[in-house]
Amino acid sequence: MEFKDYYKIMGVAENADTDAIRKAYRKLARKYHPDVSKEADAEQHFKEVGEAYEVLKDKDKRTEYDQLRKLGARGHDGNFRPPPGWQARNGGQQTSADGDFSDFFSSIFGGFGGAQQAGHRTARQTFRRRGEDVHSTLALLLDEAHQGGDKQISFQIQDSDEHGHLRRRRKTLKVKIPAGVTRGQQIRLKGQGGPGMGGAENGDLFIEIDLAPHPLFVVDGKHLQLTVPITPTEAALGASIKIPSLGGPLNIKIPADSSGGQKLRLVGKGLSKAGDLIVILRISMPKQHSDQARELYRQLAAETQYDPRADWGNLA
Repeated sequence: MEFKDYYKIMGVAENADTDAIRKAYRKLARKYHPDVSKEADAEQHFKEVGEAYEVLKDKDKRTEYDQLRKLGARGHDGNFRPPPGWQARNGGQQTSADGDFSDFFSSIFGGFGGAQQAGHRTARQTFRRRGEDVHSTLALLLDEAHQGGDKQISFQIQDSDEHGHLRRRRKTLKVKIPAGVTRGQQIRLKGQGGPGMGGAENGDLFIEIDLAPHPLFVVDGKHLQLTVPITPTEAALGASIKIPSLGGPLNIKIPADSSGGQKLRLVGKGLSKAGDLIVILRISMPKQHSDQARELYRQLAAETQYDPRADWGNLA
């Protein structure tokens, strides 16, 4: 059986990265597409390119293929010579790849392949290939992420025109965003990616959520943090104050004898009902004081005799 040099077929170096391999595949697929190519043996070349791409784009398949190359699996006559004791990794089971591959591919990875299967397929079925998955990012305002709703998203997919020429085109969808989505969360829309070839299924659309910065809230997963300035009097005596939240204003109680940096947790008031709102108290001083206010502060200092740095000991 002939040994397939997938790197030579793709026209890439053995250390080519994923992007280089993808670009080479797109170029060659366009060149040998059976609907438009005038190249000699275009169908056979198209099939070989598809098989090479199936191996080199997959990390596990490529690793196994590279190991066979290093072990000298290609004989002097160009045929495949399995190293002693080597076996196909999946024992000849059906591969998840969608296509009609060679005996060489099947001997390594299992699945359909070889001339015995090809006789039962039409020429069009030979070129079945699942559409590309598409990854897109959707930036939301914090209120939009909290409430959910419909959003319009545009992205590019690869398909072919009426003449069979490969092209990139823009696709627009209205997407239902669930309430309480978080940064980094992915939404999968099955079949909304690139169209399949030869009747194969379409790829999927994966939307990754990003959140725009908010002037007040800091996002921590499903939890929110809000720094709330309070006066020294409110910190000492306690108070009832109004604060913002994504669900509307809230009334909260500041405990007496509160200190700066103290945290209050409001359960279920975060980015969703599963998240909390963490209120961080910050004591805020007026920028100017009247003479009377300064005198009151002096009386307070004399009355309390409080040293906030007492635990420093001899370090200061």
